[in-house]
Amino acid sequence: MQDIVLKKGKEKSLLRRHPWVYDTAVAKAGEKGAKIAAGEMVRVVSHDGRELGFGGWSPASTLRVRMFTYAGQGEPQPGFLTQRIARAVKAREALLARTTARRLVFAEADGIPGLVADMYGDWVVTQFQSAAAQAHQDEIVRALMESTGARGVFDRSDAATRKREGLEEHVGVLAGEEPPQIIEVVEDGVKYGVDVRVGHKTGFYVDQRESRLAAQNLAREFKERTGRRLRALNCFCYTGGFSLALAAGGAAEVVSVDSSAEALSRAQDNARLNGFDEGVCKWVEADVFAYLRQMREAGETFDLVILDPPKFASSHYHVERAARAYKDINLNGLRLLRGGGDLFTFSCSGAIDPELFQKIVAGAVIDAHREAWALGRFGAGVDHPLLMTFPEGEYLKGLHLKLCE
Repeated sequence: MQDIVLKKGKEKSLLRRHPWVYDTAVAKAGEKGAKIAAGEMVRVVSHDGRELGFGGWSPASTLRVRMFTYAGQGEPQPGFLTQRIARAVKAREALLARTTARRLVFAEADGIPGLVADMYGDWVVTQFQSAAAQAHQDEIVRALMESTGARGVFDRSDAATRKREGLEEHVGVLAGEEPPQIIEVVEDGVKYGVDVRVGHKTGFYVDQRESRLAAQNLAREFKERTGRRLRALNCFCYTGGFSLALAAGGAAEVVSVDSSAEALSRAQDNARLNGFDEGVCKWVEADVFAYLRQMREAGETFDLVILDPPKFASSHYHVERAARAYKDINLNGLRLLRGGGDLFTFSCSGAIDPELFQKIVAGAVIDAHREAWALGRFGAGVDHPLLMTFPEGEYLKGLHLKLCE
């Protein structure tokens, strides 16, 4: 096993059990002339020879090592990934009472950096996002099949992170049966059809489960409180997650906007799957930025506006541009709300931290000349736990605002 020697002072993050070692922290990689294969297990040591732990080597990435163990834990033993997967799956069993769609493995949070595994019905869908995870694919797939009793494992390793790791994209069956074209899942009483072969993430936003339930409950409570059913605008609706939750809660009308005709077609199929009245769910193919302005010019108003855009900032280089985009949609979304109306607004950009996101939204409130309370915060569900030594894992953040009457 080769040693990775860090520069002086660069051991501090590993002593705090942060799982990443950047290329700029590495002073020496292996013996002179020796090549370390992508994904190979390496020992990480400080400049003065102290063992800091063991991780997977990634020569093509700026994240050169992703840690599996830390100082005092020793070298990972054969079968350690199987054990970690079994633990991760067991920790999420309670969710089966609510949903048949859940995250099984959340990368660093479950001690397997670069591995994402979601389960839809009887199929597991994987994303191998690091050379370290890819190098152990066979063991990982076996462990997922054994720990879940899945009918098959389908791979969606087609994210941009693959290229940064020097890995080729891959989509296809890794074990067991081919999944059906559409996998039907149920979440809090609402049915969703998931196409795991295409679309965002692994086919569905399982991380927004709690926010969808909050939307469903808000629609129900609104009717009880006001005696009428709410009118909502769901922007960047994708396959209709929030829209269907609102319809299930008794909303009178949900206008759902997305630029993808394919996503809207799936959303409409999902609405029919639940038997929702076509007059409740209205689907609009449009650019959200332009549509929000059009609605404002037309004098439209809503009781609830939901803003759940795709990632605007893929890295810290794009933060300024992303901040302007978040400000724009929130400013126009706020202007469409009736007095006492609610705004659910989100960011899934890891480069935008919760504090910055709140400042952006606050700026939108000020410029919209509205007064608003922040009633709560949103985040990913319990199947996306935040590892306290890895704050980067908190990528999804959201705010629930209510306009003062």
